[in-house]
Amino acid sequence: MLTEPGPSTLREWIDRAARRDPQRPWLVAAAGSRTVTYGELRQAIGRVAAFLHARGIGANDRVALLANNSVEHLVCYLGVMAYGATICTVHVEMNRNQLDNIFARLKPTLVLHQDGLGLDDLLESVASPRLRLGRFDNPEDGTFYGALAQLASSEAMTSTGPADDAVILFTSGTSARPKGVVLNYREYLGNVEPAADGFGITADDRVYDFRPFNWASAQLLGALVPVSRGATLVMAERFSASRFFAHLRDHRVTVAAGNPTTVNILLNTESAAHRDNLPSLRFITSSSAPLTIEEWRRFEERFGIPIAQGYGSSEAGWMAAIAGGQRRLGTVGRPIPYQDLAIVDAAGRRLPPGTIGEVEIGGFADHDYRYLGDDGSVTINSHNRYRTGDLGMLDADGFLHLTGREKDLIIRGGVNISPLEIDSILMQRPELIEVATVGVPHAVYGEEVVSYVVARPGTTIDVAELLRYCGTVLPAFKAPKEIVVSAALPKTERGKLDRRALAERWKDEGQS
Repeated sequence: MLTEPGPSTLREWIDRAARRDPQRPWLVAAAGSRTVTYGELRQAIGRVAAFLHARGIGANDRVALLANNSVEHLVCYLGVMAYGATICTVHVEMNRNQLDNIFARLKPTLVLHQDGLGLDDLLESVASPRLRLGRFDNPEDGTFYGALAQLASSEAMTSTGPADDAVILFTSGTSARPKGVVLNYREYLGNVEPAADGFGITADDRVYDFRPFNWASAQLLGALVPVSRGATLVMAERFSASRFFAHLRDHRVTVAAGNPTTVNILLNTESAAHRDNLPSLRFITSSSAPLTIEEWRRFEERFGIPIAQGYGSSEAGWMAAIAGGQRRLGTVGRPIPYQDLAIVDAAGRRLPPGTIGEVEIGGFADHDYRYLGDDGSVTINSHNRYRTGDLGMLDADGFLHLTGREKDLIIRGGVNISPLEIDSILMQRPELIEVATVGVPHAVYGEEVVSYVVARPGTTIDVAELLRYCGTVLPAFKAPKEIVVSAALPKTERGKLDRRALAERWKDEGQS
């Protein structure tokens, strides 16, 4: 049975690791030589607790954190949660045009911000108290870390319980109103140890993560999973194709986080990296978007490194995971047991293995999935069970296959067509580096199938031959009506393929 964690759970993880070996690295900066030990982390979160307690910050009070990947970001993030307040991380670049809206809804008790973000005018208009973060290793007067340096470590905690708010995450981009996901301690910290079990993370692991720690996937796998196991996080400020494998080698990384975009970028580098010259590395993860089986195979064949694809969301945390040695191509692993993941039809009836339906989860009894409302209040999105909007199926061995997004389905003449199936067929062609299939308006069928493709550098594309190829390997109703060669495919701010933008491009260009 899943435990009911609160702030003390996070503090216990850190205390346990510090008692076992206070000199063990908690965090190593991939670029440079900055290292923070578990002993130093324990002292730091105690000082964060003393600071927040002195300011009268209590349960469900919101601390907004505006910072990029850094030691300062993660010490603050862990310290606020271990104390028992609500940490609200905001990806500044992704949400820069919406920050005024975010602050109007969030109504934070305190705003902590990194220097150099170009937010001076906005912050001047924020009514909440605000403070520069400063440097963890060189505290200056007038900064958050300067104030911490003057305080003794404290065991102070709020009266926060499992049902109180742990984090608020903003997931949208610059063109739409950001969605604020509100998660309590039970659901957020309760996801950590099951995720660690799913990926097979132990105290001996050194986990590499470059993804923004303002996102749930990086916070859970990169920040919280290592702490729960007493493992080491090797943190990069951002992804760098030229330094990625060097970081893994130099820091003896055992598990590296990734996503389909970075997998694709690495495949198109001149790197001579291979598992043979990365002896510590066990596997790389991939999440946030589907990884085509063709890219997956090419990566493993070229580099000899297994990819363990996982599956999660901001609303529910990690929902499926698998260690690299047990991964199965084309799946996102096995569902994390407590989530009670099911494949359901439109009426909510559970479907048998091998049948495609909508992915639904519900890991807790009497549980609400919540968002931040326009007025700053918390609203309920669904009760007890939550539909992710993803389509998939469970196979006979319990592995989860994702087949697309419900909103991305192409409905041609009343028949549902998954664009991922067509993408997968086209990605088998060696001259293509990227593919995206969309549904476009059609007077007779309602929608017609169109594929956008990007050529691999140094190759040419014969559209007529590609169309003939699709006609030989796909049923006629699924084969693309047209194939459009594009210099690049549109991506969202998080690097995910933006099929909606492609459909709009089709309309704007007047194609038919």
